[in-house]
Amino acid sequence: MCRYVQNRTRPEGCIAERYIAEEAVEFCTQHLSDVSTVGVPSSQKMGVSKPLSGCTVSVVDQDLLNQAHLYVLENTEEVLPYIEQHMIHIKTAYPKFRKRTKWLQDKHNSTFIQWLRFKVQSELEEDNNGVSENLRWLAAGPNMAVPLYRSYLIKGIKFNIKAQDDVRTTQNSGVYLLAQTMQVASAKDKNPILSNMGFYGVIQEIWDLDYQKFTIPVFRCDWIDSSGLVVDELGFTLVDLSKIGHRNDQFVLASQVKQIFFVDDPMHRGWSVVLSMPNREYNDVIGDEVLGDVIIECEPFTRGMPNVDTFDELVLATKQSVQKILDPD
Repeated sequence: MCRYVQNRTRPEGCIAERYIAEEAVEFCTQHLSDVSTVGVPSSQKMGVSKPLSGCTVSVVDQDLLNQAHLYVLENTEEVLPYIEQHMIHIKTAYPKFRKRTKWLQDKHNSTFIQWLRFKVQSELEEDNNGVSENLRWLAAGPNMAVPLYRSYLIKGIKFNIKAQDDVRTTQNSGVYLLAQTMQVASAKDKNPILSNMGFYGVIQEIWDLDYQKFTIPVFRCDWIDSSGLVVDELGFTLVDLSKIGHRNDQFVLASQVKQIFFVDDPMHRGWSVVLSMPNREYNDVIGDEVLGDVIIECEPFTRGMPNVDTFDELVLATKQSVQKILDPD
């Protein structure tokens, strides 16, 4: 705090005023995301996506590979017209089920990959028919030998698998996804509702799907079941990390998620509080991957500030708190 002191005859006042000024600037930057914090150099990694660890190449389970591949297809804009065509094809082939939305979706999920492969192949044989290079390789499917990573940088943000976090003091495996989902009241519900829903999960594996000409990183996550999700009276979201659901939808594009953190709730055993924070820039000047981590187990230099009503009272309260630190006796 010595750098805060500009007038050595009144060090407490200098420290209090500088601290308040910095807090005000930090508060403003939370609402002005395009403005950089004073004194912090712009990171060269913002927007960069690349592996941060060595990989292990593994021949994965075919069902899991299809699950990941289907998610990539359904989240690729170029594939959306083919999804509509396939749904029309199913309704025409099974007219008795054309009004059963869930049945149609399940049928689509189980047959779309093969249908798209043959559809694109037939269009390629018919003088290409406007099929792009990307669509051609997407329809062909990914290589069964998948590189698996422990750590990956996505748009300047570091993500780890859970096993990597377990041996570190930092946490980078929590993710949040807001997605449109089909919600049903029961197994017999014939009229499901499409609505936006938030999902909280923990990264178990990081796959880099190889489509020959390009790769797409995806996360295989353990998603928290709806029965393990509550919002308390203060508005905090609590999750039970032991209640895992959505086994048929484990994958998500790495570029779609937001990083979150789970902190053990001391009042409710077995539950964790969900915390999120704006993406902060960092400058890894020595190449140490640890610098990209966000440490959430930290304490402020003061235990707390009393409630005040005016700016003068705020300055006085700050001075008193600083004085306790400088002169604990």
